[in-house]
Amino acid sequence: STSSGMAQNPSNMEPLRKPLVPVKGIPLIKYFAETMEQLQNFTAWPDDVLISTYPKSGTTWMSEIMDMIYQGGKLDKCGRAPVYARIPFLEFSCPGVPPGLETLKETPAPRIIKTHLPLSLLPQSLLDQKIKVIYVARNAKDVVVSYYNFYKMAKLHPDPGTWESFLENFMDGKVSYGSWYQHVKEWWELRRTHPVLYLFYEDMKENPKREIKKILEFLGRSLPEETVDLIVHHTSFKKMKENPMANYTTIPTEVMDHTISPFMRKGTIGDWKNTFTVAQSEHFDAHYAKIMTGCDFTFRCQI
Repeated sequence: STSSGMAQNPSNMEPLRKPLVPVKGIPLIKYFAETMEQLQNFTAWPDDVLISTYPKSGTTWMSEIMDMIYQGGKLDKCGRAPVYARIPFLEFSCPGVPPGLETLKETPAPRIIKTHLPLSLLPQSLLDQKIKVIYVARNAKDVVVSYYNFYKMAKLHPDPGTWESFLENFMDGKVSYGSWYQHVKEWWELRRTHPVLYLFYEDMKENPKREIKKILEFLGRSLPEETVDLIVHHTSFKKMKENPMANYTTIPTEVMDHTISPFMRKGTIGDWKNTFTVAQSEHFDAHYAKIMTGCDFTFRCQI
């Protein structure tokens, strides 16, 4: 492996696209599934903060915002390393790249940790220690379109197949990390017993400053107004797309192929309309209404 700890020569890497492996009924990327046992012994520190999301819901955006808050808005510090090295990805594992648990060992406190795990797979220590959680939820239609494009470029996933079949798999929870519906609901419920700040991607898009102020209050931190404005500016989609420390272009092409679809693709709300047919949208809405019935929170599919 190279000195930077990145992937070896692709010719001697095993082909990545492997079938998902179920853990407690949750389909996971094979390499992630293999870390689950070890992960259960993970010990959280009381000042850890967890960023939790279903994939493609603004995880990297929130990670960048959080790191900027922790660094007091100092850009040079936020440029110290790629986002996945600054904010360790708890369950991450991939041949030739340091796993999340290794990165965490080298991360000084106070640590910000990222996960996509559903509650059933979360290390108990995070719950026992009452670690503060920032959860970001995004409307399902934009998530599934983004996820489909991500599956195509991020080759740790199995082949996504056609858009039609991927959409059905998403609705059935047969994608990596399982059901979106279950994920957003169970983390919402956790608010009753655990310190969770539950944010919506659409609200962050609409008024990032308002949401960043909520985060500061939740963390018990304060920053000068001009620093907050700076964070808003530098965590805009355009700025992050240009930033190699945020846009994942430092990952080897064998793992993430940005020529297929950039990691930072659009970051908009309502882009699902360019992928869903009218029939698919109606079919999805009917299924959604059934599964999400009785939910006491709502999503916006457009602003």
